[in-house]
Amino acid sequence: QVQLEESGGGLVQTGDSLRLSCAASARTISAYVAAWFRQTPGKEREFVGYITWVRYTYIVDSVNGRFTISRDNAKNTVYLQMNSLKPEDTAVYYCAVRDIGGPSTNQYDYNYWGQGTQVTVSS
Repeated sequence: QVQLEESGGGLVQTGDSLRLSCAASARTISAYVAAWFRQTPGKEREFVGYITWVRYTYIVDSVNGRFTISRDNAKNTVYLQMNSLKPEDTAVYYCAVRDIGGPSTNQYDYNYWGQGTQVTVSS
């Protein structure tokens, strides 16, 4: 079992930066793929990016160049650095981990999820 807890969300203005953290407990996640998704009311959960165990990252085109994903295995934590935030980035952000299989953009391939953290970007 893996427990994930996101933090770092909040209310910011257009152009600001935020760093979200996803701290894992109960088991180390250094050998697993970790991903970030986001969701707005009434919409499907949207893939943002993932990071593999060798720190290969893939970021969706809509935020590529503004968002980066990293991980600190010593802290058992994954990060989402978000720069130049826009109002359309407003969402609840979730981290997820899959302990079997390679990287995926499909939310249904991830079996552990955090509770989410709200990010609100005002114009």
